[in-house]
Amino acid sequence: MLTTFALILAQAQVADAALTTEPKPIPSLSEATTQIAEIDTELFYYAFEACDAAKVRVLITDDFRMVHDEAGLVADSGDTFAAALDAGCKDRAPGGKTPAYKNRRVLVPGTETVTPLGEWGVLHRGAHIFQEWRAQAQSWETVGGARFLNIYQWIAQEGAFRMQETISVDHGSARPLRPGS
Repeated sequence: MLTTFALILAQAQVADAALTTEPKPIPSLSEATTQIAEIDTELFYYAFEACDAAKVRVLITDDFRMVHDEAGLVADSGDTFAAALDAGCKDRAPGGKTPAYKNRRVLVPGTETVTPLGEWGVLHRGAHIFQEWRAQAQSWETVGGARFLNIYQWIAQEGAFRMQETISVDHGSARPLRPGS
């Protein structure tokens, strides 16, 4: 009986250890830059082209905020942002208000920088353009551009960055896709 009890206790300890993950230190700036580029690509693909609010939601923090130079405070939580994105995606679905609408966001090469924010996270800056699909021409048309400042928090328990805040400013004409052009 004592052996059975010891076995049950050991199994419970193994299960508890599997549930608690060791906090991971924030990666080097080089590795953080690589990770942020991957998250950025994924986040904006799911937000614009794939229109998948659930996949965007896991990439942002619960206290996520979006501030926009034209619209002001767009979202004050991850759930609020995901719900607004989901509503927009439903409008684009067959039977929605704008079922043919497609858009995407493209980074302007050479504009991205990643700056450490201590052991807490990183600041990601750059410029991007926005394009809309023109069905008649079967091509993407550039409709504007902006600069962004994205703050990513390092979640040590997950060993991953999540976007905590985005500030989108200087909306207007698109910047060139090639530096110097």
